[in-house]
Amino acid sequence: MPQTLEAVDHAKAANVPIIVAVNKIDKPDAQPDRVKQQLGDRGLVPEAWGGSTVFVDVSAKKKQNLDLLLEMICLVADLGNLKASPDRPAVGTVIEAKLDRGRGAVATVLVQNGTLRAGDSFIMGNTFGKVRAMFDDRGRPTQEAVPSTPVEILGLEGMPDAGDTVLVVADRDKAKGIAQYRKMKERESQLAKSSRVSLEGLAEQIKQAGVKELPLILKGDVTGSVEVLADSLQKMSTEKVRIKVLHTGVGAITESDILLASASNAIVIGFNVRPERKAADLADQDGVEIRLHSIIYELQDEIKKAMLGLLEPTIRENYVGRAQVLNIFRIPKVGTIAGCRVVDGAIKRDAEIRLMRDGEQVFKGKLSSLKRFKDDAREVTNGMECGMGIANFNDIQLGDTIEAFVTERVAAELTAQ
Repeated sequence: MPQTLEAVDHAKAANVPIIVAVNKIDKPDAQPDRVKQQLGDRGLVPEAWGGSTVFVDVSAKKKQNLDLLLEMICLVADLGNLKASPDRPAVGTVIEAKLDRGRGAVATVLVQNGTLRAGDSFIMGNTFGKVRAMFDDRGRPTQEAVPSTPVEILGLEGMPDAGDTVLVVADRDKAKGIAQYRKMKERESQLAKSSRVSLEGLAEQIKQAGVKELPLILKGDVTGSVEVLADSLQKMSTEKVRIKVLHTGVGAITESDILLASASNAIVIGFNVRPERKAADLADQDGVEIRLHSIIYELQDEIKKAMLGLLEPTIRENYVGRAQVLNIFRIPKVGTIAGCRVVDGAIKRDAEIRLMRDGEQVFKGKLSSLKRFKDDAREVTNGMECGMGIANFNDIQLGDTIEAFVTERVAAELTAQ
C-alpha cells in the first residue's frame, strides 16, 4: 500500500532499523511470501533469502508469533547497540497532539531517552508546560515513562506540532523563556520570507500573474490529520489554480479564524470540528464561507469544484455566416439600413455581428433589424438578399462585409502539474 512504501522510505532516509511483521497469516488465503517479494523489490530482503531485514509472520488475532516478534526486536536492538539511559532528563518526540474538551491540549509523546516524570517542566517545540498528568497506552494514569514508552501528557500551555522534540528542563521559567524565544525567531523568519523578494521570485510572480489563488483556512481535531490535509490540498494545485493554505490549527473554528478569512477572502474548512457560536454568527455577518467535512475524499472533491469555479470560462466564437453590403438606405427616425446579399452560411437575427472594412474590424455589436423584403426575418441563408440595421451604428459603406457569429461559454478545465 502507498502508506507502507512511504513508511519504508522515511525509515530508510532516517537510517532507522526496520523489522517487518507480516500480519494476518491465520487467514486461509494468506500469502506472506508475496509480501516478502514485494518488499524485497523495495530493498527489504528477508534474512531467509540472504538479505538483512528481519521478517516475522504473525497473527494479531490468534496471538501467533508475538513472542517471537518481541524477541526479534530485542535482538535487533542488541546487535545495533541501540541503548538509552533512564537516569537522565527525558528526551522524546511528539507523535500526535489534540485539543480535548475536558483536558485541554493533550500530546502523545514517545520517550526516546531518559525518564519522564509527573511534575517535570518541558519544552515542546514552540510551546512549554509542566507534566500535570500522564497516561499510558491503555489510558491508565502513570507517574513515569522510561525510554521507548508512549504516554499522553497533560499540562501544555499551547498546541505543539507532530514531530516536535520534547526536552525536560530544570524549571518552568526556563522552559517559558526558551519557548518565547523560539516563537520570536519563527515569527522573524516568516516575516523575512514574506517581505524579501529576489529577482527570481519577482520574475516568477510576473510569469504567474494569470494564476488564480484559492486561499484556505484549515481547522481539524488532530494535528496529524490537519498536516496531511494541508499537504494533500496544496498538492492539488495546478497550472491555472494554486491552493494556498493560509492557516492551520487544531480545535473549533474561532472568531479569529473568521476575521482572518474575511481579511484574506478565504474559505474556512472544518475537518471533524464545528464553529463556535460567535464565530458562526460573525461568518454570517461577514459573508465568510465555512465548509464542514469528516471524509477527506469528499473534501477533496469539493475543493476541486471550487477550483473549477474560480477559473473563468473560455469564450468561443462560432462562425455563422457572411454578407456583402450592396446598397445603403438612410431612413429618417430609423437610421442606416444596409442592403446585403448573404455570400456564405446564414445571417441570424439574434447573432452577433462584426463589420469588416478592408480586412479590418470597424464595429462589433448586434443587429437591430433583419428584413427579407418588407417582412422581419429570423434567418437569411446563402444567396438571398436582405436588409440589415446595426444597433447603435450608422457608418456603413458600400463594399463592407458583415460577419455573423455566436459566442458560447466553455467551462474551464484544470490542467494538472
